Formats: sequence, C-alpha cells, structure tokens
Amino acid sequence: MNPVAISDYVTSGPVLQLRGRMVDVQGGDIHPVRLRIRGSRILSVERDPSAPSRFILPGLIDAHIHIESSLLTPSRFAEKAVVHGTTAVVADPHEIANVAGMDGIRYMLEDAASVPLRFHFTVPSCVPASPLETSGGVITARDASVLFQDPRFVALGEVMDCSKVLNDDPDTMAKIDAAVRAGRPVDGHCPGLRGEELDRYIMAGITTDHETTSLEEAEEKARKGMTILVREGSVAQNLKALLPFARSNPHFLVTDDLEAEDLTQGHMDSVLRKAVAEGMDAVQAIRAMTMWPAQHYGVPGGWIRPDGPADLVVVSDLQDFKVEETWIGGRLVARNGQPLFTGSPLPLPRTIRAGEVRGDDMTIPAQGSRLRVRVIVAKEGEVGSGSAQAELDVIDGRIASDPDCDCLHLAVVNRYRPAPPALAFVRGFCLKEGALASSVAHDAHNIIAVGVDGDSMAKAVNEIIRMGGGMYAGSERRKAVLPLPVAGLMSDLPVDEVVRQERELHELAREMGCPLRRPFMTLSFQSLLVVPSLKLGDRGLMDTLRSEAVEAVIAA
Repeated sequence: MNPVAISDYVTSGPVLQLRGRMVDVQGGDIHPVRLRIRGSRILSVERDPSAPSRFILPGLIDAHIHIESSLLTPSRFAEKAVVHGTTAVVADPHEIANVAGMDGIRYMLEDAASVPLRFHFTVPSCVPASPLETSGGVITARDASVLFQDPRFVALGEVMDCSKVLNDDPDTMAKIDAAVRAGRPVDGHCPGLRGEELDRYIMAGITTDHETTSLEEAEEKARKGMTILVREGSVAQNLKALLPFARSNPHFLVTDDLEAEDLTQGHMDSVLRKAVAEGMDAVQAIRAMTMWPAQHYGVPGGWIRPDGPADLVVVSDLQDFKVEETWIGGRLVARNGQPLFTGSPLPLPRTIRAGEVRGDDMTIPAQGSRLRVRVIVAKEGEVGSGSAQAELDVIDGRIASDPDCDCLHLAVVNRYRPAPPALAFVRGFCLKEGALASSVAHDAHNIIAVGVDGDSMAKAVNEIIRMGGGMYAGSERRKAVLPLPVAGLMSDLPVDEVVRQERELHELAREMGCPLRRPFMTLSFQSLLVVPSLKLGDRGLMDTLRSEAVEAVIAA
C-alpha cells in the first residue's frame, strides 16, 4: 500500500519519507530523490522524478566557533542556530575555560547535552592565554589527555601562541602530543606566518588555520598541507579576500565569533548566501560546511547516504537558502523559522569575586599640573590596538581625562579576588559623559571599564560586580545593563531578549558620545595581551610587542 503524502513527507509505520532535490556534495550533482528514514538514520536514497522543487542539503556544520562570543549559553544558541540550518558545531570553549577551568568546560558539555544540536568541542590549548594576567583556569596537558577520552572532543583547539610552538615550549608541545596520541587533529592560529617558520609550525602537527587573510597566504599554507578555514563572522570577515582560493580548493567556511544579533539574522545559511552571491559555486560552498569538515574532524553527517545520520536541511533554493526545515538524527527540530524545542540553561556558581571600588581607585594620583601619558588607541573591528601619547591636566592630585581630545580613563579590575585596579588611558571611545564596563574582556575576562571620571567608572564596575557579571552603560541621566550570570560571559535568556538588552546598551553608548558600532566588543579587546601593541591587563599596562610592563605616566 502506498503511503499518503503529508506536506511532502510522510510516515509509514516507523519509516519516514522526505522528498526533494538532493545536493550530492560527493558527486557534485543535484538529484530528485525520496529519502527513507527510520529512527536517526537514512535507510535509502531513491530517485524520484516527481519530487518537489525544494532542495535537501546535508546538515550544515560550523567547524570553528566560540559559543561564548554570542553571549548565549549552548542551549540558547541552539534554539536559534537550528532555525538557520545548522545541525552541528565544532566549538572551542576557550573563553569559559579561562574563567572557570575544567568546571567551565563541564558546564558547556552539560548544557549542550540538553538540546538536539550536535555540539562537538575542541580542548582549549592556551589556558591561561598569557602569564602576564590573572585568569581563573588552567588546562594542562594531563587535562587534555583526560578530555580526549571523551568522544565529544574532536580536536585540540587553536594553538594561538606561535612563538611557543617555534620555541618547543614543553607544555604546548605536550598538549599537541596528547592530541596526536589520541588520534585528534590540531587546530592552528597563525596570522601572517610564512616561510620556514610556517614549516616548523606545521611540522609540530598543526593542521588548520582560520587567521589567513590574504590569497597568497592561503595558497602557501594549503600548498604545505594546512586546511584553510575561511572566516565570515561578526568581527573578522575574510570571505571576499579569499574567494579566489575558496572557489577551487577544499576549505571550511566558519564564523569563529558570532554575536547574538547577527545570529538572529542567520548562521551558516547566511554564509552560504554570501558565498554564492560573491560567485562561488553553490555545491562548493555547501561542501565547505558539510563534507569537508565532517571528514576532517570525524563527526557525523557531511553528506547524504544510506545508513548515514539523518542530519538534513530543506531549503527553498540555492541562492537565498531560506531554511524550511532542519532535521537532526531523524528528528524535525526547526520549521519555517521556529525551533521545535526550548533550551533550559543550567546555572553556574558565581565567578565574580572582586571587591567594590571607589571613585579615587579608578584614577591615577599624581603631582604637578600637567603630565605626558601613554594612550591605548582602540580600533573598531580590530583586536589589535595602537599606541600614542597625550598631555593631561592634574586636578586635585589626580590625572584627569580629556573628553574633548578623546583621552579617557581605562581600568581593569581583577574579577577573581579583591585587588587594586590597573589604570591607563584610551582613545577611540569618544565618551562625553559616564562610563562603560564589562566582564567580557579577552582573554582572562577580568572587569574592564572606560569612562570620563572615576565616580562614573566606579559605579559601572560595582554594577558589574553586583550582577555577577554583565555589561553596563551609564551616565547621570540613565543606565542600561545586560546581566551575564553564566561565568560573566553568557546570559541565560533567549536570544531575542539578549539582543533587545544589547541594543539598549548600544543606543545609550551612542547617546553618551561613542560612535563605535560594537563598543563592548572593542572594549573587550583592550585587555587582550597576546596582540599588539599597547594593552591593559589586571597587573598593569603592557607593551605587548616587547612583552614588558610600562608606566601609564611617562617620566619627565
């Protein structure tokens, strides 16, 4: 007896049938098919000339992402990601590991396990990221070996410190060795590395790079055996520059960092739209987020085949990639823009243990009437910062900011224990009043604040401490907050509420004079001590090019 069609798919006992034009990423063709599915797996793939015109793709995989950057827990991230055809991610929990170590990693595993999205993880390789700051976690080579016993860990996470690899740092090499012995690939992070140094980096066992920004760099790295991850996220967008390479070479399309607001507009479906609009063949683009990453990391899915997992995406066409349905393990998890499950984020014990601060704590005491100071130059859309100098007035025994020349106070407060704030000056935020503060501050995620005066900054920092982590914008007239109770990095709220609160923060920051599109992301990078050139950690102002501390005030 023939089954009765119900909206292009039917069930007949325990067997489900899904019909449409299948994208064959192995053969490069598109076929009208009927897929028969039982439980979580595909029983058969049969030709069906009468199949509807919609397209069936393998489930989309984001092969390199930091979930924490979305400010969402894994379960909340999953609610929105599946709507956009994402069936799996390879996530590096580097940020929460820096805050809470192995406890933070366990949190990500447990919260992710509560939703159908397939979460695969990499073992963070650089925790702590720098010996020049205070962080809350340490991941050792022994920890890595333990984690690799869990099949959910599919690789060693990006090895960011190239110099440690090139200098055979024992701890770094031990982590790489743990991955190799466990049969896991090692992800790289080597912007601009070329020639003999690149050869040595690859010889250590590192197989991928997502920091490549030029065609020549991509071609050299691929020629020498690396897989290039072409990044198109909220911050770094390298697709256009690397398109000539991506059109004709195996690669992965990834996001790396994706903000909540961008996630509401799209995920891997959005990257597909961009790639095809720029001139990439649709099948080539689909391979870059299905078959190739699945093969590299040894994860389920990747292509549609008998006995393969029923991880599938139904889209309207191969230009707009409007997602109609998303299936994971034979389960319909999203339809017509709505998830068919609800996340229930787990709690995490408080990680903010800083002591409250006063206004005088947030400004530098000094003698005299006018002093020359070092100034960090923040740059929107860039993790690096510049270095400049300015002359500032000393008022009532403390160095004052100068909003007219955009020279503001910057402070980093140790979140892990009471300690005096580290103080400096910054340019690029253009605030005319009040302060901004956040507990998202790469990589150690101490509390960072920028403001026009000490009292405003103290109020901002104390609000972050009171919330147990979050983001704050405030002046004498009003304030806006986004609580981040999970490690001071993530909200437990649904994505739409997080986006609403984040928009209020950005609107208030603009009213206060800040022209930056993403002021809190830019602020978070001013304490990133592993990139050039002048940064502020909780232990003081650092010349990161020379890896040495410097004074904010330049000696006369």
